[in-house]
Amino acid sequence: MTENTATLEISGMTCASCVARVEKRLTRLDGVAAEVNLATEKASVRYPDAISVDELVAAVEAAGYSAAIVPEKRVQASGPEEPPANPEPDPLRTRLLVSAILSVPVVILAMVPAWQFTNWQWLSLALAAPVVVWGGYPFHRATWVNLRHGALTMDTLITMGTGAAFAWSIWALFFGTAGMPGMTHEFRLFTPDADATSAIYLEVAAGVTVFLLLGRYLEQRSKRSAGQALRALLELGARDVTVLRPDAPADVPRETTITIGDLAVGDLFVVRPGEKIATDGVVQSGFAAVDESMLTGESLPVDVRTGDSVTGATIAGGGRLVVRATRVGSDTKLAQMARLVEAAQLGKGRVQRLADRISAIFVPAVIALAVLVLAAWVLTGNPVSSGFTAAVAVLIIACPCALGLATPVALLVGTSRGAQSGILITGPEALERVRGIDVIVLDKTGTVTTGVMTLTEVTATDDTALSRAASLEAYSEHPIARALVAGAATDSLRPVSGFVSASGLGVTGTVDGAHVVVGRPAFAADHGCVMPTSLAAAVATAEAAGATVVVAGWDGEVRGIFAVSDRVKPGARAAVDRLKRQGLTPVLLTGDNERAANRVATEVGIDRVIAGVLPEQKVDEVQRLQRAGQRVAMVGDGVNDAAALATAELGLAMGTGTDAAMSAADITLVRAELGAVADAVALSRRTLGTIHGNLFWAFAYNVAALPLAAFGLLNPMVAGAAMAFSSVFVVLNSLRLRRFRPGD
Repeated sequence: MTENTATLEISGMTCASCVARVEKRLTRLDGVAAEVNLATEKASVRYPDAISVDELVAAVEAAGYSAAIVPEKRVQASGPEEPPANPEPDPLRTRLLVSAILSVPVVILAMVPAWQFTNWQWLSLALAAPVVVWGGYPFHRATWVNLRHGALTMDTLITMGTGAAFAWSIWALFFGTAGMPGMTHEFRLFTPDADATSAIYLEVAAGVTVFLLLGRYLEQRSKRSAGQALRALLELGARDVTVLRPDAPADVPRETTITIGDLAVGDLFVVRPGEKIATDGVVQSGFAAVDESMLTGESLPVDVRTGDSVTGATIAGGGRLVVRATRVGSDTKLAQMARLVEAAQLGKGRVQRLADRISAIFVPAVIALAVLVLAAWVLTGNPVSSGFTAAVAVLIIACPCALGLATPVALLVGTSRGAQSGILITGPEALERVRGIDVIVLDKTGTVTTGVMTLTEVTATDDTALSRAASLEAYSEHPIARALVAGAATDSLRPVSGFVSASGLGVTGTVDGAHVVVGRPAFAADHGCVMPTSLAAAVATAEAAGATVVVAGWDGEVRGIFAVSDRVKPGARAAVDRLKRQGLTPVLLTGDNERAANRVATEVGIDRVIAGVLPEQKVDEVQRLQRAGQRVAMVGDGVNDAAALATAELGLAMGTGTDAAMSAADITLVRAELGAVADAVALSRRTLGTIHGNLFWAFAYNVAALPLAAFGLLNPMVAGAAMAFSSVFVVLNSLRLRRFRPGD
């Protein structure tokens, strides 16, 4: 059965109870799995062929919310959208401002008895009524829609709390003694002991409504700010591109400007100094220093020349380039990054799932508690007004807004900041796995070292040894193979037949009529090639110097040895030191010989080395560490690392590596530096710590405040302010992650 995926944009959700309700409705459909995110107001849905997209939308609408399918974005297809010339006014802001202006006199009159002139209470009613009815309309509408579908949410508590306070005030004004001329009352932090018929709560109804509107407005602005990094990422692409048509007729311009959406794979395009590179490609001619900071977080420009790969949306400076497009539209690296970040922001961790389940039963429990509090106060001989005040405070203080925002907003900010720093986190599960990691396995080539092997020494008993070896290796993509080909003269390469590659060992084939073997010394020996004494001494010397040795032989004898070396990446030593300070034990894993591995390990400060490992044995080595009770993170960049990345508790892939490695990893590092690994660990831990702090604040706040409200130690208006700002606190606490900088 084929599994499809879709993203739904959902409107009308206000709290974690809404999230749980939408998820429940979607997962009732046979074979459907869904994750709903309150911060992004989206649902990530997996569904079988038997279910249609219309059924998914209908399920959400049956829960009382609006839904629409989010079409797949073609990043860089049309460039950033122009902002509207005359943006629409924010209706929530307008509602907040009007409600605040009307509420200020109501609250002041209630708090300052000296200003309570004759019939002041009727002015308060006239001012408070539009605040409660019109200002609180978004809450009341959501309550009504959810009640029609049998759901109780945070809005239910708000409507019940403010509605009860307003209704009580109307009853007291028209049918009690509160409407009498000359009536006064004092503002109290605790429950009043006055006659119930003289107590009015207009300041509570209006004040709580304003505080909740303010909280929602600040929350909305903060969520927009939290997603700003992703929006900036999506808008990085160029809008137009200058295409080069070298075969154009004489009367047709060779350079033509087209929109980015018309650019096709294989097209040649021109990049002038200061321009954005339109899409991913390979430089055909020219030289430039390219600023990649918007994708990698690295401030220093990178020099590119003919044959180098470039990434779309980066900026060329100081030179003119002609680039052949290799990826366009949704296939570009920028598009892949955006998809990874968006997918991560739709996810939720185990802790947030628990919070959602708690919120689903929390609202009915609070309503029941409010009724019990009112009954307890009345049955113990206290004034009805005191019990009513305590019950209203319980309803208002318990709204679980902060619980629903605790994880998604922190994840939104953390993943967006990571994307700006060249760190792509797949989701909250990756963050949770970072916490338990104690060993980090580093693949040597391409991770600790540059991965660019250089031929440093040739010792041969036959003048054709290098050309024959390079002719065979020209058919291989291995870094050592490229070093041999680069070290040989281009015109010395010969025709090859019967080429066979043994992964991680060597290659064989027929060159000049001879069956040639190129690879490790043991590989050559297995193919019957004996090592002469003179060459054996050269092998020992090269390996003692930490070089990797490749041999070439035919007709039963090794004819040449080739020493190749790889350079350690700049900053690798400092990065390893940071990993150690983070409590991780680095392990160097490589297929190279032990001497070469130990040389690199000593240079960067790694004490534990696993050398001579074949590609298929990397998984075994990771599993061996796991069986020893260690939780393993694996860092790699090649196809042969993909299985080990998936096996480890946490996989980190270098973004300069293969797509297979990136898809198998939990975290992708756009910067091909070991320091990015330490940055990823630091950002992941900080984001996870922020999530836990948010959840603690949200949950502890409700648990601590409910008894205060129930025992009459909390004025409902104060409760409303505290509840509204608990959500704001969670969002502002999450926004602190925007201050993360690589190297922290």
